[in-house]
Amino acid sequence: MNDGIVLLAKQPNQTSFYSLNSVKKALGTSKVGHTGTLDSFAQGLLVVCVGKMTKLAGNITEFDKSYEAVIQFGEETDTLEYTGKVIRKTRLPKLDLLEKVVKEHIGLQMQTPPDFSAIHINGKRASDLARAGQQADIPKRQINVFEAKISESLLDKEGNVSACKIFFLVSKGTYIRSLARDIARECGSSGHLIGLYRTKVGNFRIEEAAGYDLLDAFTIESCIKRVGEYRRLVSEVSDIEKDDKKAQAGKKSELLNNLDIQKDEIVKKEIREKIKSFDKEAAALCGFYTLELKNTEIEKEIENGKNIRSSWFIESTDSIPDGKNIAVFSGERFCALIYKALKNEKMNFFYKFVVK
Repeated sequence: MNDGIVLLAKQPNQTSFYSLNSVKKALGTSKVGHTGTLDSFAQGLLVVCVGKMTKLAGNITEFDKSYEAVIQFGEETDTLEYTGKVIRKTRLPKLDLLEKVVKEHIGLQMQTPPDFSAIHINGKRASDLARAGQQADIPKRQINVFEAKISESLLDKEGNVSACKIFFLVSKGTYIRSLARDIARECGSSGHLIGLYRTKVGNFRIEEAAGYDLLDAFTIESCIKRVGEYRRLVSEVSDIEKDDKKAQAGKKSELLNNLDIQKDEIVKKEIREKIKSFDKEAAALCGFYTLELKNTEIEKEIENGKNIRSSWFIESTDSIPDGKNIAVFSGERFCALIYKALKNEKMNFFYKFVVK
């Protein structure tokens, strides 16, 4: 079965695109689509749609997400995480002030995304403009921080906070890097992320993901250790490139991705074992309403794109809110994704896509 949803635990210092290679190899398909990437330095949950279910990807991106983030204070980088260049140095914040500022960041707010982001400005990625040394005018966006709580802190001898770990539950479109920047600045300090761990996407949890057991414990100490390992690898690469750029052209990718064959085989095995077929349970996890057809003959009407009638379904459709995604099933088979909307003063059903 190559049609379904894969929950994948992305390892740190890999791109989301690179991580999808494990899914492609495990299931022998190139037809995969993610429902939201993670920055290369980050780790955690990727929800991946496979085969015919790739059509779902654009419809399950509205989820709230849970993160654990480790902020290191005293320095801000251009990328707002540890692989960037330091652009600002300041004093460290006090714990009581930090706790106050973190609490104040709960709720609706306007956020400025990072300069290094995938947001398009006049047809160009903000990150490409930033690398070219151009200042992008990125508009603020409204986000919602539902929860924010410090779970671990590291203090220096004077009682200042050198690093802390914060749990965040946030709406779609929230940049945790920007939250780290803003929290640090409002403490009269500066900061950047040295670790980011996505633990939940909607109702999907990291504990169910292929490769979850390969993730290291996420603590301030483990993040500091990983940063040190990364910088040693970068130094090695730099030395190699200085010695012989041409002969070692592929060495940089090999060293920085640092994914050994044994781990990759474990992940691929778990992907094959854990791929979820898109059934009513999976639809509920995606936050979709579900309806079942009264008989299999109506499947042909669906496949031919005929006007949808409420009489086709076993369940009543009256209580389903307008605009909400509805997964249509014929027995156990997923047939289509539809929604309700008002047209010409009458409630109608409309197709998002049909599965053939």
